[in-house]
Amino acid sequence: MAPSRENHDYRNDAVSSDPITEETTAIPTVPFEIVEEILIKLPVKFLMQLKSVCKSWKSLISDSKFAKKHLRVSTTRHHILVSYITNLPRKLILEGYPREFILVDYPFSFDAAVRQLDFPLSNRNRFESFDFIVGSCHGIICFVLDRYSPLLWNPSIRKFMKLPPSFVQEVELCYTHYGFGYVYDRFNDNYIYKDFPYGIPLHPCGTFVSGTVNWWVTNDPHTSHVIISLDLDKESYQQIMQPDYGLKSVVRRNLAVLRDCLSILALNYTFSDVWLMKEFGNKESWTKLFRIPFGDVESTPYIRPLYLFEDDQVLLECKYELQSKRQVELAIYDSRDSTLKTAEIQKSNCSMVYEVYQESFIMPCS
Repeated sequence: MAPSRENHDYRNDAVSSDPITEETTAIPTVPFEIVEEILIKLPVKFLMQLKSVCKSWKSLISDSKFAKKHLRVSTTRHHILVSYITNLPRKLILEGYPREFILVDYPFSFDAAVRQLDFPLSNRNRFESFDFIVGSCHGIICFVLDRYSPLLWNPSIRKFMKLPPSFVQEVELCYTHYGFGYVYDRFNDNYIYKDFPYGIPLHPCGTFVSGTVNWWVTNDPHTSHVIISLDLDKESYQQIMQPDYGLKSVVRRNLAVLRDCLSILALNYTFSDVWLMKEFGNKESWTKLFRIPFGDVESTPYIRPLYLFEDDQVLLECKYELQSKRQVELAIYDSRDSTLKTAEIQKSNCSMVYEVYQESFIMPCS
């Protein structure tokens, strides 16, 4: 068994050569602290291979503390998950794209970027329309299979965990209709059930940020929408104050997470404003990033921000009706020149679902 970090002094470890012979050349000794700082900056793919170098490296890379440090420095290693179901045969396909390849003007071959992901249940006999992606956090993607069975999956390390189904399936009620939600507590191996006294959530999947789950809520069609936040540690609710939009009317509001901050996309009839809450819970920290004109997609009834690049280009999921058919596309808005372009990832004759996940070593079952 590889020694744990608690029982092993890594300070005495070093990267060194075999005894010098005529055929070998000495390699300078490198302190293990330096080795760790180098390893922590590498992609998961390389680290998985480097686990076989020596026992101390394997123990380090497998350590949960290393995984958390690696997550903190991997803020730009995001991938676009594309899922769709083929018709003949009916099969779920999951593909991963590095975020750089989403940019239209990326200089390398687009086909070389795609990587078909090894989904743990790809050999299922059937996939239904309600097999859907709830979201992602710390590199772990949450699926719901057959409507009631959650599954956590980290595609970077190919590890997954099936959660027990909720007993909600045993009653003929839908929690989004009646104001109830559930959160799985992996430490106690059970679900946390909390009464939801704020009316009906407008979207079944809450938005996770800063240890909270957030929903748009309304009591009836004539009541203004509010943001209700559930703190998972305190198991308590609070209302999150919205920004002052400065608009006469807001047709739709969508919640998202951009740069680990709560974000609102406020849609008007001709444009959408993107807001960012830089300090969670502080109304004064709301900042309007930019305005997206609809232009050629002014009929778009739904826009969801997926990712915000360092240069403030934003990746959008756009849903609209075209010839009585629902269309879903990826688009990139560049605030520098106010242009909206269609991303290269598209599949003809397929209903697609998009999600962004961060590359990580976090275990779904840890």
